[in-house]
Amino acid sequence: MLGIIYLLPIFGCSQIDYNQLRENMIKKQLLARDIRDPATLNAMRIVPRHEFVPTKMQAYAYADHPLSIGMGQTISQPYIVAYMTQILELKNHHRVLEVGTGSGYQAAILGELVDSVYTIEIVESLAFTAKNRLLELGYDNINVKSGDGYLGWPEKGPFDAIIVTAGAEEVPQPLLEQLKEGGRMIIPVGPHNGVRQLLLITNKSGKFKSKEVMAVRFVPLTRKNN
Repeated sequence: MLGIIYLLPIFGCSQIDYNQLRENMIKKQLLARDIRDPATLNAMRIVPRHEFVPTKMQAYAYADHPLSIGMGQTISQPYIVAYMTQILELKNHHRVLEVGTGSGYQAAILGELVDSVYTIEIVESLAFTAKNRLLELGYDNINVKSGDGYLGWPEKGPFDAIIVTAGAEEVPQPLLEQLKEGGRMIIPVGPHNGVRQLLLITNKSGKFKSKEVMAVRFVPLTRKNN
């Protein structure tokens, strides 16, 4: 997830039209940057992003920036969420693994698109909050657990797609082993606390092909023994 940029207040009243803010986000941030997949755009339009950030930050939820959600974690800027979702080319019947639940926003976007989402968060309090939030919003197709995302969720695999929302220094071998043949993984890889490359990895008959698609900054992927 990208670094934090602090914003000055932009709203002068307590009545905020979140629907309009979402439409502005779609038009100015996503369509303007070539996010074209109708299903991804529809999911971004439906999911109430402001419900996934602290109350004091809700006015900024649809701005073109990441935001802090506490515990040293962030919610990625809308464009990055949409880009990583679109590039997976998801279908309704797909089973998807997310590593790094965070606030649960990315999982909710995935939950609008596929039948089954499995998401892992290393910080127990974040996993607990995200699970309850997703249930309150009606996402009964999203399964949340606290654990070491590096290891994936083998008993629920293999997965048609894997999305990693924290930066790794290398591609975790357990995740490759859980990627179904023909499946896609999107993961930021690079040096700790440095610029990472967003890699698109595809499983072609058991052979993995990797393509660099974008330079990004994400919080690091944390291990249980770190």
